Amino acid sequence: MNPTVDLVADLGEGFGAYTVGDDRALLEVVSSANIACGFHAGDPDIMDATVAECVRRGVGIGAHPSFPDLRGFGRRAMDLTPGEVRTDVLYQLGALSAFAAYQGTRVAHLAPHGRLGNLVATRADYAAAVADAACGTDPRLIILAQDGELALAAADRGLDVAIVGIADRAYNADGTLVPRGQDGAVIHDPSVIVERTVRMVCEGLIETVAGVDIPIQADTILLHGDNAGAVRLARLIRSELTAAGVTIAPLDQVLATRKEKVA
Repeated sequence: MNPTVDLVADLGEGFGAYTVGDDRALLEVVSSANIACGFHAGDPDIMDATVAECVRRGVGIGAHPSFPDLRGFGRRAMDLTPGEVRTDVLYQLGALSAFAAYQGTRVAHLAPHGRLGNLVATRADYAAAVADAACGTDPRLIILAQDGELALAAADRGLDVAIVGIADRAYNADGTLVPRGQDGAVIHDPSVIVERTVRMVCEGLIETVAGVDIPIQADTILLHGDNAGAVRLARLIRSELTAAGVTIAPLDQVLATRKEKVA
């Protein structure tokens, strides 16, 4: 059976009169979208328009909650309690869910953004807070996560988990991402990114900064949209995956295929 994978991008990350990335072009490529919920980017008008466009194109809708760090784009660490993380996620998920309901659909998945997304892979208390918020709101939610604490916490609560592969980020030997502040954390060469993506999906392997391969399960591939060449790269990744025999499908179909293989 050929591999099946979801393609997801972070969308709706403008604010007011400012836009970040070409969301309309990316929506031609992806099968799912992580939509900013107002804490690191996004506002009511942008959230409404992004959800509506996802519905029109049949793209799966996901909440992309973050630390309350609009100035730092959600990429700075904040000394929050687990309770504050839980209520912040509830607040953002609730906001996006209202826009989804208005457009006649629902939020299908949740993917923490930025520094929160990094920390929930290693901090069990933050992971439990996010998983509790998701489970208490809608136990049908799929949790997008790296291998780590959030994936474990979500599975413990009976939530479906989709492991996200990030081909333009460098990986440590333990499977965590190299922090953005370190040299080489972000990979810029399109040919390298495409090669890593195809290998991740087809072979289940990713090369670490130490030059050693580690196994990786990639149910969904994150395509970044906040740089000049993002759309061209996203199209190239989709084209090369298709050429390699990979089926691009929404998250629920990807997880159903994975369960069939296990059975």
